[in-house]
Amino acid sequence: MGIIDDKLKKYIDDVQPMKDGILGEIQKNAYERGVPIIPNDVAKLIEFIFSVTKPKKVLEIGMAIGFSSSLMAQLMGEDGHVTTIDRFDVMIDEAKENFRKLGNEDKITLIEGDAAKILPTLGEKYDVIFLDAAKGQYINFLPHCIRLLKVGGVMITDDILQNGTVADDIGNIERRQRTIHKRLRTFIEEITGNPYLTTSILTVGDGVALCRKNGEIPNGYLWKRGHGNEES
Repeated sequence: MGIIDDKLKKYIDDVQPMKDGILGEIQKNAYERGVPIIPNDVAKLIEFIFSVTKPKKVLEIGMAIGFSSSLMAQLMGEDGHVTTIDRFDVMIDEAKENFRKLGNEDKITLIEGDAAKILPTLGEKYDVIFLDAAKGQYINFLPHCIRLLKVGGVMITDDILQNGTVADDIGNIERRQRTIHKRLRTFIEEITGNPYLTTSILTVGDGVALCRKNGEIPNGYLWKRGHGNEES
């Protein structure tokens, strides 16, 4: 069972239809193959957020096969643009094909490579940042994401509750998962305790954090950071 009751999850899924058209085909096919794209309830949450914030520039960290970046590009209208980062060749190749099918190549800029190396080189400000990459790296990516987010902008972070185990004592976590566990808890503590952010954590999908940037964070602000290289 996930972080909400299976019966309730099925009900929510049943009353929220998936996308239609080519994007819906990509979504359905990904779910059938077990490709790690965002679940439908997270897609619906993004639709709601975009309808309220009306972003023009979006940064995505962790693209998979391009479903979420294509969804966001579709939601933004003609003057919106998505910049997305991914490093996995298999995912990149399929994403490029999906962009071609959807005809949205001109609305999406794909940066191929490791986000840990790419984020420090970026300087443009974004209205929305969607963070859906290696969970153990979230705490390390956070200072860059907040730097790149406009004041008043929103950061959406996916998969932060680890099927509910983030609430467990570390002694009950499998040894190979403990680094991710510690880093996710540090990330959550940082975004909920940061005086420059307003944060809400939702039990949607496998947990989504919404952070609004209330002001520029001064130089010298002491960010918490993850440690160690183990990841599963």
